[in-house]
Amino acid sequence: MTSVDRIVVGVTGASGSMYAVRLLQVLIKAGLETHLVISPSGASVIKQELGVTVNLKNPDLEELICCVPEWSGRPALTDPTLVTTSLSVGKLCFHQYDDYMTPIASGSFRTRAMVICPCSGSTLSGISRAASENLIQRAADVHLKEQRKLILVPRETPLSVLQLENMHRLATSGAVILPAMPGWYHGVKSLDCLIDFIVCRILDQLQIDNSLMERWGE
Repeated sequence: MTSVDRIVVGVTGASGSMYAVRLLQVLIKAGLETHLVISPSGASVIKQELGVTVNLKNPDLEELICCVPEWSGRPALTDPTLVTTSLSVGKLCFHQYDDYMTPIASGSFRTRAMVICPCSGSTLSGISRAASENLIQRAADVHLKEQRKLILVPRETPLSVLQLENMHRLATSGAVILPAMPGWYHGVKSLDCLIDFIVCRILDQLQIDNSLMERWGE
């Protein structure tokens, strides 16, 4: 496995957990080694929005990745490439939120990029201060210091001056600020179209070919 095939995904306690699930589905389908970290607040939001309970000590990754909410127009997932997940081997690797001994906490573990989706305001603050108060913040700090791509997907409105200042500071430090602000110009027919719009833009930043949405002018 090479560094270009490794993506780190952090899920924190902002609304929009379905963006994260859909991103994970596509990354696994693409055969990319995906390293996942979920914060306790992120697990709470997943429970609230998707009805999936994530046991952070022993998560049922299959249930999470194959989650299809009742409001979704998407059919149930039956593709076996999305259910052959593992805590330590295979394409999806889960890391404990407070485990600093895991590979993604070190700059010597090469990756293509990291995505924090959704990204809470407190996570923005922690990363902008290089606080490294948990594994998600530490891995983000690693990507900044190693000058690898870090994509932050905040989902908050309205935004305070402090949040905007944190985004500006991170953007000037090399992070990509990609708010969960879906467009409406691509023939929206369902909520899934809006979810795929954001996931498509994340994948574009990761330079992963996809056809999740109808592109402008194509």
